Amino acid sequence: MEFIYQFVWIVPFLPFLSSVAIGSNLFFFPKSTKSLRHVWAIFSTLLLIIVMIFSFTILQQQLIDDTIHRYLWSWILDKQIDFKLGFLIDPPTSIMLVLITTVGVLVMIYSDSYMSHDQGYVRFFAYLSLFTASMLGLVLSPNLIQIYIFWELVGMCSYPLIGFWFTRPSAANACQKAFITNRIGDFGLLLGISGFYWLTGSFEFETLFNRFNELLINHEVNLYFANLCALLLFLGPIAKSAQFPLHIWLPDAMEGPTPISALIHAATMVAAGIFLIARLFPPSQVSPYVMNIISWIGAITALLGATIALAQKDLKKGLAYSTMSQSGYMMLALGIGSYQTGSFHLITHAYSKALLFLGSGSVIHSMESIVGYSPSKCQNMAFMGGLRKFMPITGITFLIGTFSLCGIPPFACFWSKDAIITDSWVYFTGLGWISWITAGLTAFYMFRIYFLTFEGHLRANSDQVSFIYPVSIWGNLQSNNKQLEFISKNLNNKSNKFFEIDEYNNNKEFFEKEKYVYPKESDNKMLFPLLILTLPTLFIGFLGAPFPQGQPGFDLLSQWLYPLFKNYPETTSGNWSEFGLNAINSLSIVFIGIFIAFILYGPISFFPQSIEKNFELLLKKKLNSFFSFIYNWSYFRGYIDVYYDIVFVKGTRLLAQFVLFFDEWIIDGIVNGFGILTSFGGESTKYLEGGRISSYLFGLISGIILVLFTSLEQ
Repeated sequence: MEFIYQFVWIVPFLPFLSSVAIGSNLFFFPKSTKSLRHVWAIFSTLLLIIVMIFSFTILQQQLIDDTIHRYLWSWILDKQIDFKLGFLIDPPTSIMLVLITTVGVLVMIYSDSYMSHDQGYVRFFAYLSLFTASMLGLVLSPNLIQIYIFWELVGMCSYPLIGFWFTRPSAANACQKAFITNRIGDFGLLLGISGFYWLTGSFEFETLFNRFNELLINHEVNLYFANLCALLLFLGPIAKSAQFPLHIWLPDAMEGPTPISALIHAATMVAAGIFLIARLFPPSQVSPYVMNIISWIGAITALLGATIALAQKDLKKGLAYSTMSQSGYMMLALGIGSYQTGSFHLITHAYSKALLFLGSGSVIHSMESIVGYSPSKCQNMAFMGGLRKFMPITGITFLIGTFSLCGIPPFACFWSKDAIITDSWVYFTGLGWISWITAGLTAFYMFRIYFLTFEGHLRANSDQVSFIYPVSIWGNLQSNNKQLEFISKNLNNKSNKFFEIDEYNNNKEFFEKEKYVYPKESDNKMLFPLLILTLPTLFIGFLGAPFPQGQPGFDLLSQWLYPLFKNYPETTSGNWSEFGLNAINSLSIVFIGIFIAFILYGPISFFPQSIEKNFELLLKKKLNSFFSFIYNWSYFRGYIDVYYDIVFVKGTRLLAQFVLFFDEWIIDGIVNGFGILTSFGGESTKYLEGGRISSYLFGLISGIILVLFTSLEQ
């Protein structure tokens, strides 16, 4: 079946064809295209399903024969350079193809329902297909230039997707922030690519790696310059994977539609940076200095993302900072040399986080019918609670994703995260402490999100009024406060207690007669991807189990995932006792975090009246200033955005004002000053010219006499 590699160009081509077809028809025939909106959605989904099947076939062939295949075509042919385009198929590529296409297909199916009432429905699928094609082209690229081309295409596609609802100022600002921040990293990546080409004379991976090793062995390269080039290459993934300090774009990117959050921030764009570091691992691993920087930036990012996620009230932003923290774990693993565990965590996290983001979309979709379409309300966990009673499938799948992300066995992320924590302890104690503490923080904020969203009572209004409103008067609720107060008092005549689902069932005829609005489960198109994503979330982690040699397990990853590397670290295949001891270490802090979250936010909470409000007061008044600082640090995102605004935004404006002042008063002032002096001199001279010869002679004789007296005195 190796002939299938000759047709691998189909993988990025079909989604690109879908995007071009939808975009062209939308431009030339807008009315007919919009009238056939579901046809175009089915068309793009079917093409991506074909690509997914093709990707699974490539993965199957790679499992049988893990050889590297390259197909190259000359693009620029000159005496000094021969640049080629083509495709590279190896085990990492085959895994990423399956990951991107499976999540992409599920997101498209989900989007058909989630975006069904949006005016930009057809445009959304055009953007989605182009983004998927760009990501597929990126992972198939055989050289640095082709990677950079698709790298920029991915960034370009993220701009219209994040700013899809561009009429909202917040969305317009978010896409600009993401675009500019990623341009900083991409410029560094371009400089790094140029530096390595200057050193090796090649953009091809294998040639570049071999020549670079030869230069190092023969001491023909400046190590400082080589380290600088490696760090510049690393700058691109810092921005794309939301690593500190270029992480600021990620939470604002939640302004885009939720399916985009699942695709970009779970399985593709954020993972692209991790994939690039893994792909360029050989030139980086020769420098301990570069590896230490990568590991410490990953550790700082993991801890920072976890601390900021602790007090976030926006559901999607809480998950966004979780993505930032987990990508820090992956970068930490790559920095300490555990490229298998880092890549494995990329896979397990992608499916788990896609499940969580799509679950959050289901929640937001349901909350819109209660609090209205307002991101400040329908995404605010302060207005949620008790949704598991009304949305059982969404609640259960979200809980499965939460279990996985917290690292609870046997769910997917447990196997990869536990390996990263173990390797961190072995590499350096400081990194071990950071990864261990971050695991506890992850368990706390993820179960905080789950408890606030799905357990307890529904807090549809901040003043604790009932969450059930008549449809006939829903449009006037926000404008008629008296009517809202009247309904609240009549429906909540028992000390403002909430209506339980049982009370609704007991009075079902009354509520149906009055046509009351209440939370309800999403439709089948949105639930189907959630149910499918639970399968890899439950089972894919077993690839990391320490089965005996020859059995499926982490040995598969270490011996097959990266055939480009010849020196493999020893694995714990078959050593369940050692694995269990390491797991106890990580699970201890995880259960501590879950226990604290249960006490503060659980269904049997010690602070049941108003969880967020009471917890804030508890931290600010009853406990010492340290906990108050931690809460404020988390809620205000570590004050990093404030400092960036002061240093970069206001600093740039002050610099611009200074340059304007210098230009107007110094540069222009000197030029204008000479002109004024010349004009003043001319004006002054004209008064000395009276036109009478006698006056001129008098002045001349006076001057001569003055000169004679001066000379006589000397």
